[in-house]
Amino acid sequence: MARYAMVIDLDRCTGCRACMEACKVENNTPTATFWMYVFRFEEGEYPNTHIWFMPRPCMHCDNAPCVKVCPVGARYKREDGLVATDWDRCIGCRYCEVACPYGVNFFNWKEPSKNYYLDWRDKDLSPITNGAVPPYRNPDLEKPYGKERRRTAGGGRLKGVIEKCTFCVHRVEKGLQPACVANCPLFALHFGDLDDPNSTVSQLLRRKPSFRLLEELGTRPRVYYVGGHPPDTEARQIEEVKARV
Repeated sequence: MARYAMVIDLDRCTGCRACMEACKVENNTPTATFWMYVFRFEEGEYPNTHIWFMPRPCMHCDNAPCVKVCPVGARYKREDGLVATDWDRCIGCRYCEVACPYGVNFFNWKEPSKNYYLDWRDKDLSPITNGAVPPYRNPDLEKPYGKERRRTAGGGRLKGVIEKCTFCVHRVEKGLQPACVANCPLFALHFGDLDDPNSTVSQLLRRKPSFRLLEELGTRPRVYYVGGHPPDTEARQIEEVKARV
């Protein structure tokens, strides 16, 4: 069984936010919902300033607080490392949202058909859409995944449930990369098996010093950061992330 993780190279990220767009298109997330988010930091004083960026997906923690607090087992940890949400089982209590220190959970307040940028029933759209299926009915996102065969892919499926980054489980199980990784133009995002010494993530972690967000909480994230600033500034940068989520 693979042990999946993501490695993000901060030296390569330019803040283009292609990962945010790719995630939204691939997973059909609702209006104003971004499972992947890119933080922008500015340091120093003009004219000696420095701007850098930090992508933040779900951390898919090995010791995930969100899994522990879910009263119905809708949030669970898969053997391959993905933290998944069974939206058939979710009761919308939002305990996971409160427990997560990274701010990656989103609650669906509306029915899918009312929570997207376009009204797909609008007659004026007919010549453009050609009768295309609305994004929230993408067949790949309706299928069950994992050994448990539970419906965990995509966003905006039901009103009253919590959703978050899935590492694009519907792509991973086909042998594809998550959408954010596949669409990063500067190859700042990498995804693979930590137990495979030849995988890109394993090689990067061997070559470069790494850190994980809020490691002091004991969540053991599966998202690693390499590159970026020297260690003496990392603590302050992480505090800024904590203040924004």
